[in-house]
Amino acid sequence: MTPDAFVQEFHDAKASAILRTDDPDVIRPAMDAAIKGGFKIIEFTLTCPDAYEHIAHYAQRDDLIVGAGTVLSVEQAQRSVEAGARCLVSPVMDREIIETANRLGVACMPGCHTATEMFEAHRAGAQLCKLFPAPGTGPTYVKSILAPMPFLKIVPTNGVHQNNAQSYLKAGAYAVGFTTALFDPNDLKAYKFDSIEARARNLLDAVRSPLVTS
Repeated sequence: MTPDAFVQEFHDAKASAILRTDDPDVIRPAMDAAIKGGFKIIEFTLTCPDAYEHIAHYAQRDDLIVGAGTVLSVEQAQRSVEAGARCLVSPVMDREIIETANRLGVACMPGCHTATEMFEAHRAGAQLCKLFPAPGTGPTYVKSILAPMPFLKIVPTNGVHQNNAQSYLKAGAYAVGFTTALFDPNDLKAYKFDSIEARARNLLDAVRSPLVTS
């Protein structure tokens, strides 16, 4: 899959499931629940135990696209792609990681907070910009940045939930990512995977509802 193909698939899906946990026993059951709930684009942060193995496991499936999150070095980028990741996500804007992603033929989504960081990431070759950390003004912030730079593809993840995801998309966000709003820490601790599956369906219903314009 080319980076452009991933970007289009992400736009069509509108949302990704992002799992971050330190409990090795919940990783696959939790992600399986999200997949049963309808997610097709999934991400394992490299802080998860045995993250590369999980990326490789799910990358074998033709119905899924797998990304690697919290990529902070060239070595991690290379190992993620070798495992099957088709997008490298980072909490920071690092030109070296962006260049590595481009060299390896996968999409890159660096973490950016300011308009300057997003523009620099775009110029460095990043296809997408992860909005991180989330600003207090949320969707309004996204709309403000896109006004002078509509070519940016901004993907909010931090703080995105069922009640504001549609507002982000309406403001111009390219897609969104769900972390704790999908993988609730209490559900993970209690092994309530049915709750995660139900929440996945609700979140996808929220982002796929027709955008209401004023």
